[in-house]
Amino acid sequence: MPNYDFNQNKACEYFPCHKTEKPEEFSCLFCYCPLYALGDKCGGNFTYTEKGIKNCTNCLIPHRRENFQHILSKMGPILEMAKKKD
Repeated sequence: MPNYDFNQNKACEYFPCHKTEKPEEFSCLFCYCPLYALGDKCGGNFTYTEKGIKNCTNCLIPHRRENFQHILSKMGPILEMAKKKD
């Protein structure tokens, strides 16, 4: 398995930042999920608060090694969102 698709920071005061039964498999590579910007099209296990804020507390997609390619496959739409509009 490639070593670029997983990173763990056990020294982080928030490790692990989501509940998990397998902390040894918890990846910190995408500490801040790049899919967050996709809103309801991210594919994760999220809810919205009463104030309309996306709550990803129950989502582990960016923290699982097997989802690395899934996240990369979503980068096209994210990069489009970041492009300068005329």
